[in-house]
Amino acid sequence: MNYRTTLLCGAALACLVAPAFAADTDVTIVLNEELETLEPCMSSQSNIGRVLLQNIAETLTELDPKDGSLMPRLATSWEETDDATWRFHLREGVTFSDGTAFTAEDVKHSIDRTLSDQLTCEIGAKYFGGVTITATVVDDYTIDISSDPAQPILPLLMSTMTMSPAETPMEFTRDPVGTGPYVLTEYNVGQNITLTRRDGYWGETPAVTKATYLFRTDDAVRAAMVQTGEADISPLINQIDATNPATDFAYPNSETTYLRLNSNYAPLNDLRVRQALNMAVDREAFLGTLIPEDAEIATHITPPTALGADEALPVPPYDPEGAKALLEEAKADGVPVDAEIELIGRLGNFPNVTEVMEALQAMFADAGFNVDLKMLEVGEWVKYYAQPFASGDAPAMVAAMHDNSRGDPVFSMYFKYACDGLHSGSCDKELDAAIAKATATPGEGRADAWRDAFRIVNAHALDVPLFHMVGFSRVSERLDFTPTIATNSELQLSQIGFK
Repeated sequence: MNYRTTLLCGAALACLVAPAFAADTDVTIVLNEELETLEPCMSSQSNIGRVLLQNIAETLTELDPKDGSLMPRLATSWEETDDATWRFHLREGVTFSDGTAFTAEDVKHSIDRTLSDQLTCEIGAKYFGGVTITATVVDDYTIDISSDPAQPILPLLMSTMTMSPAETPMEFTRDPVGTGPYVLTEYNVGQNITLTRRDGYWGETPAVTKATYLFRTDDAVRAAMVQTGEADISPLINQIDATNPATDFAYPNSETTYLRLNSNYAPLNDLRVRQALNMAVDREAFLGTLIPEDAEIATHITPPTALGADEALPVPPYDPEGAKALLEEAKADGVPVDAEIELIGRLGNFPNVTEVMEALQAMFADAGFNVDLKMLEVGEWVKYYAQPFASGDAPAMVAAMHDNSRGDPVFSMYFKYACDGLHSGSCDKELDAAIAKATATPGEGRADAWRDAFRIVNAHALDVPLFHMVGFSRVSERLDFTPTIATNSELQLSQIGFK
């Protein structure tokens, strides 16, 4: 089948909506999906991070997307006191939005809460999995943070840890309190969220006084809303709608699309079946059709700019006949290759996602697989993506995008592939050892250690890597704002100006 011709026909058509103009210093931001929660410790999810991260909930350190340097935020400086401990000096005079002072006790509580087994905080599971973190208060504005095994990039890891008051209970909140320049003032579930600039913020006063977030799953609708003035920013639009050089921006968005395989259950526990899945996908057919032509075919979970990226890893060949042969071989050995495999997609995850999932289903069918596609809203989808999987012991593939804008695979590998990883569908002791080694390796050897881990994932075909993505945003001409690689996971209102 000529998939490229077929996929070109699946591109969405634009539609128009009526304009509604905001106040001069208010902004309206239209997102591609509703927020699952307003809990700051879940801000590693891109849709949540775009609203909360650095707007309501701040971190101790912050990565500069322009040059990759680490900047102070709530910590003014830090130093290593021994191989396993870093001392952080906190900014004085900072208050939370409830009026309480920010001190080292809040940092300790935020760390303990995020890593607690009483909550399933994605920040903890994603970035601190397999590591024991101990926070020790030295005084009101000094805290020691130790890690076991030692983390040579702990200050970078702390750029993900959101700070909440010490009084925050060990349960998810829908009324977040933070040190950031904005507070939550309205939340109409399924309709909108409003953040309002607050008095008493420790930093410079942002130009934006109020931000209203709307949710529209249709790519063309989001683009049209900015075009007609009903919205000011759409962080994510379809490439086919990015037609206006004055408002539309392309940026490397650090996202990698892939299919997470639950390889603990038959038939996905057979290497030949996983290899056949990879061989069934005509990746080239997607580029310039349903996937932006500037996207890159992926061979691993992190973008090509990440530490340890291995250009020598082979792209699985498109070979449906070879895939059929592998399935026949596995079937002869008693592997139930005819079993139905669920393909779980996330509505609104990226432009043309439904069409991409339908095309993948067709490709798998051509190679001899029995695949049932389910497209779910994010609240249901995440139950299949995070442990314990809603699919139970049934074979399943979950389509996802993973964001790693911080450059080190430590932000990806444990929770994606380790036996105890939150999103891991495999358990490979060799890979576990490689991840642990790379996580603790400092200096020049760290890239090689991560390269070894990537090679194990590739050789064992633990997932179906698809594309390193390119993002497109539309920004009203009245704003002074240029999207960056960070826009995919956060959208700091303080970085928006007015022309």
